[in-house]
Amino acid sequence: MSKEEMFKELADAIISCKKDVVVAAVSKAKGQGIAPAEIIEKGLAAGMNEVGVMFERGKLFLPHVMMAAGAMQEGVNLLEADMPKGEASKKLGVIVNGTVEGDVHDIGKSIVSTMLQSAGFEVHDIGRDVPLQNFIDKAKETNAQMIGLSALMTTTLAGQKDVIEMLKEQGMRDKIKVMVGGAPATQTWADKIGADCYAENASEAVTRAKELLL
Repeated sequence: MSKEEMFKELADAIISCKKDVVVAAVSKAKGQGIAPAEIIEKGLAAGMNEVGVMFERGKLFLPHVMMAAGAMQEGVNLLEADMPKGEASKKLGVIVNGTVEGDVHDIGKSIVSTMLQSAGFEVHDIGRDVPLQNFIDKAKETNAQMIGLSALMTTTLAGQKDVIEMLKEQGMRDKIKVMVGGAPATQTWADKIGADCYAENASEAVTRAKELLL
């Protein structure tokens, strides 16, 4: 089996959302001598990206996304012992993610956190209805390079702008990138409030984070 075929088998295993299928595919790839980093990046993460796209198109549902993420984690756990020292814990970047104060919507934000984590970022999901200063405090505590701000209601959208203003006031704006998202958010809104990027969905959030942090 060629490497490309093996990567496809790994990606398909993730799309199946079944842990045993993923574990079998990872063991097979290991047996073929493929490097752990390649198995994760070109196989498992590629599959997880596809799961994100299928979710956005309504072909998969939230439980599938969570099962696929769990299966991917199982696959990564199998590989960690074989990774060169330091590589297993090497993260693409640190991101604080949450839904702004006054907004109790959680599902979209949780999927974004899951997808970012699966892509290799260290994600601190601080939940929903989060007091605005908490985003900044958590970013300081974790040395985060990015804050993700979700708002699902027009009335809470202003919270995204407020966090950016607070970062400026506290002298941290140039150290931390800000990503905004949620149903009422748009690229025009992101430009207007001075956010670094806008993501329409979870797959796009991963792409934007990689563009800004790598």
